[in-house]
Amino acid sequence: MHDAPDQDTQQDIDEQPRGPSRRGFLGGLALLGAGAGLAACGRAESSPGEAARPQPTGAALDRALRDKVKTVVVIYAENRSFNNLFADFPGVQSPLAQLGKDAYAQRDRDGTLFDTLPPTFGGTLQVGPQTVDGITYEKDIDYQGALPNAPFALKGPKGEDLPLGLVTRDLWHVFYQNQLQINGGKNDGFAAWSDAGALTMGYYPQTRYNLRLWDLARQFVLCDNFFQAAFGGSFLNHQFLVAGRAPFYPDAANSPARSQIAQLQSDDPLDIRLKPLAGSPNKAHDGPPQFGPSAITPDGHAVNTLAPPYWPTWLRDPERPDYSKPDLPNVLVPQSHEHIGDKLNKRKVDWAWYAGGWQATLDAFKDSGGIPKIPNFQYHHQPFNYFQQLGPEHPEERSKRLRDGGLGEDPSTNRFLADAAAGRLPAVTFYKPQGNLNLHAGYADVASGDRHIERIVKTLMESPQWPNMVVVITVDENGGWWDHVAPPKGDRFGPGSRIPALVVSPFARKGTVDHTVYDTTSILRLITRVFDLEQLEGLAARDQAMAGRGQALLGDLTPALDLS
Repeated sequence: MHDAPDQDTQQDIDEQPRGPSRRGFLGGLALLGAGAGLAACGRAESSPGEAARPQPTGAALDRALRDKVKTVVVIYAENRSFNNLFADFPGVQSPLAQLGKDAYAQRDRDGTLFDTLPPTFGGTLQVGPQTVDGITYEKDIDYQGALPNAPFALKGPKGEDLPLGLVTRDLWHVFYQNQLQINGGKNDGFAAWSDAGALTMGYYPQTRYNLRLWDLARQFVLCDNFFQAAFGGSFLNHQFLVAGRAPFYPDAANSPARSQIAQLQSDDPLDIRLKPLAGSPNKAHDGPPQFGPSAITPDGHAVNTLAPPYWPTWLRDPERPDYSKPDLPNVLVPQSHEHIGDKLNKRKVDWAWYAGGWQATLDAFKDSGGIPKIPNFQYHHQPFNYFQQLGPEHPEERSKRLRDGGLGEDPSTNRFLADAAAGRLPAVTFYKPQGNLNLHAGYADVASGDRHIERIVKTLMESPQWPNMVVVITVDENGGWWDHVAPPKGDRFGPGSRIPALVVSPFARKGTVDHTVYDTTSILRLITRVFDLEQLEGLAARDQAMAGRGQALLGDLTPALDLS
């Protein structure tokens, strides 16, 4: 039921000292105080004293975008809800500290209110012992104890704030459960439909002091109504990032994947209620619910984790080493619908996906049939590796578009950093950090990924391409962590829970919180508008569903930019 069934854990936690440079971040510019600089003024909140300038609209905005924006970079991290990291960021529309009980109280599976939250099943940490700042944390100790029915600050054994350098345990983040957790926008089912019980309600209380992403958010733009495009986990949300729609498995019922089809409580393929296994607890305090596989909907849409059909993937075919081993139930068939790269190709716009650990994973198999994870390389986080257009039959295009992001942060081994520093990034660039630097609970800590993203942004700001660049920093999905803001109603696939997103650019409306409603496909909408592309069919389908209900359509991130 987890995002990836084959995840290693990070054994060595190295919490580097933050050093004195943090307050000098971003060219020595003074950071805004915790409560300053973010006064409300409509959709995007401006800094005090900032004169409102008229912004271009319509065709004038299109011209301004195409004249000024030449490079769009997407940094795609992992598995954090907005509340988990940014709960009380100054200027957000709905801060956690001001919520009433009706906005956060959780309910059991039968709809009754909890008196206390369920236990933190499995404890707080993924592995143990882990030592941070001289304190050793054990895996099996439940640091939270009995908890009232409310969100809570993550704490350690002595009541200290839980360090960002610890690897906490993973939580369910899956298609059907996420919809039950959201419960029509009430967001009151998270504790009941999680395998981690109370832990889903936890947040980091010290991020305003030691999360570098907070510094970036103060300096540039934080989007506080940005939602994961699809319900559930990484696999589906990566697909929405590049194609705006769910993959499809034709005739799944008569395929090797038939065992992965979700068993629902009715014959309606739109039913979100999975059929519990025999013996599944009825009450959340008695344990997590138990379900069978649910990777494919009864009508053939792939919604939970399936492996790529091409190498690198979970099991390599020894006879055809560029492909997955055949006839496996958990491998998706090649996809052929259009993705954003296809639309860019039609306009002859250069683009690439840089994946941390890509080449290291390929090299590990040159003389070995083993399955190393270097480092925690996640195969289902490589969305373009599912498409025929970029498969082994097209080696030139594959090599050009699927690039190595290197290991660590040394430009001599990290092609992404080297290309960024030299001003060689394609006009549209996606960057996927290596596993241990992507923020994903279960095998990565927050602090390491936070430091890594800061390093990436500093490099981009020093790039010759920076004066005409827009950088979008976000995560793929909430990782199972609770959030209280209701997502807009879209289509059967999403949007799902609220996640953090930042817009970093010379054109950003600096020091603001943007309240515009976005989801992951808003990144595609921005790319489509900047480069004058055809609209992807998935974006058109979501637009049609929302417009049919009289809803405003999702934003394209231009409200976060000052193009006057």
